[in-house]
Amino acid sequence: MRLRLESRRLYMALSVFMTAIVIIGFWVPYFGPLLRGAASRPWMIHLHGVVFAGWMALLLVQVRLASQGRIRQHRALGKIGMVYGSLVVIVGVVVTISAPILHLENGDWPIDRAAGFLAIGLRAIAVFGGFFVAAMLFRRKPENHRRLILLATVALLYAPAGRLVNVETPLFLVVWLSPVLLAMGHDFFNRRRVDPTFVIGLVVLIVGLTPIFLSQSESVTMGRSILGIFM
Repeated sequence: MRLRLESRRLYMALSVFMTAIVIIGFWVPYFGPLLRGAASRPWMIHLHGVVFAGWMALLLVQVRLASQGRIRQHRALGKIGMVYGSLVVIVGVVVTISAPILHLENGDWPIDRAAGFLAIGLRAIAVFGGFFVAAMLFRRKPENHRRLILLATVALLYAPAGRLVNVETPLFLVVWLSPVLLAMGHDFFNRRRVDPTFVIGLVVLIVGLTPIFLSQSESVTMGRSILGIFM
């Protein structure tokens, strides 16, 4: 019982921590100017911001309900969460494709930057979608479900963490993956083992998103091919 309570507190703390990464990471380029009324962005970027923030808000509410033992309300809201997660994927794909095209048309970005942004953005959405679908399939198994939701959210943290630390440095991996590493440490400290969900998930995150396994040239080539379909 005590372990379960500590675990609920941990996930609540990690949810707040991940929300802080999003806010701090996007504060200078987006949230700060938005509050000052100076965030001049296309409407789809604002939509993406709202949907992203909505996911973090939904996560906080769901983890709070679970930590309070209000499982019935948690599951009821989870039905909305299933639809919302799909919205995150759809909006993410639309913005990831349209944003670099807009920047190219406006002359803001060179082709290689646009292609690189597109490639990593689509990979992040694909990784998030994979974890999210798995979380929905395991929604009747709370231990697996919450770990998969954590992994899905960490996939979304790639962009804000990249605003805080250069993605090509080891420190980036520490910042970006810190929620997973902390949860794995909690597992090991309390159970003397790390749940396989985290082990597999960590490998998927690293292989799926880091430049270690996809060189800049490969990323640009992939992005150029996809941009060619729409331009």
